[in-house]
Amino acid sequence: MIVDSAIYRDGRRTEGPGDLSDALAEARAAGNTFLWVGLHEPTEREFDLVTEEFGLHPLAVEDALKAHQRPKLEVYDDSLFMVLKPVVYEPDSDAVSTGEVMIFIGDSFVVTVRHGEGSPLAAVRHHLEADPEKLRLGPTTVLYSIADATVDHYLEVATELGTDLEELEAEVFSPTLGGSRNTASRIYTFKRQILEFRRATVPLSVPLTRLAGPVLYATAVPFVDEKAQPFFRDVNDHLMRVNESVESLDRLVSDILSAHLAQMSVRQNDDMRKISAFAAMAAVPTLIAGVYGMNFDHMPELHWLWSYPTVILLMVALELLLYRMFKQRDWL
Repeated sequence: MIVDSAIYRDGRRTEGPGDLSDALAEARAAGNTFLWVGLHEPTEREFDLVTEEFGLHPLAVEDALKAHQRPKLEVYDDSLFMVLKPVVYEPDSDAVSTGEVMIFIGDSFVVTVRHGEGSPLAAVRHHLEADPEKLRLGPTTVLYSIADATVDHYLEVATELGTDLEELEAEVFSPTLGGSRNTASRIYTFKRQILEFRRATVPLSVPLTRLAGPVLYATAVPFVDEKAQPFFRDVNDHLMRVNESVESLDRLVSDILSAHLAQMSVRQNDDMRKISAFAAMAAVPTLIAGVYGMNFDHMPELHWLWSYPTVILLMVALELLLYRMFKQRDWL
């Protein structure tokens, strides 16, 4: 259940007591110290100990256990609760998947809960432990670093999706591949990936705006050091770039889908023109043969010696005339 736990004193990692209650009491008594506990997909029974020791709010605990939450920020009496959705891009399948990271911060403690893959927690912990100056800011720097790592990875995923979209665009407008049967399916699948990406990025703008401080929001958020607010503003700025990229990708993929459907419609019209042209060419000899196939005794040139070759030549001449006319109009 507990992936990692440690006490950070004056920006340095120290191994604290094994009991969470004693470790938290030691951190609060020491000053400039906090306890960071990381968990991975805990069960309700496993999480009860953490809930009791840190005094976490039941609603936040329920969200952390059930997962499947949208990015948000909740303020409770004794803690701050934030949900992030890290995004994983799988180049082999060109698919986007999301995980979840729940963060509790309070008086001298940080609790992180991870669900799914793609979590930046391990990398963030190692990075912070190598930079004691950041860790001296306390739990706030953990919250900022996780948000910053998550949003920075959003930028990488947006770049990868943009590259894939360029390839898809080239395929759609290719004269040899644009009409393939699975192109529309690929475009729709790509649009679903964009939608999954948006669910992770767009709702995060409100929490980051609140964390950026009263300059951008009405009131300051408790448990957040004022010195960290400029860093949250920087993360929020990066998120705005991500959301702009996502919106551009969404619009562009919609335009590509419309262009593909228009191409298919034009090709169908071309096919119908060709079919109509061949039908018209087939109708001429059919008409002539039908007229001379009627069983009347008195018909012009019916008993003339050169009637048959004359009619055949007439059919051929009319067919050539129709073919030339349709060819000039690009119907064939």
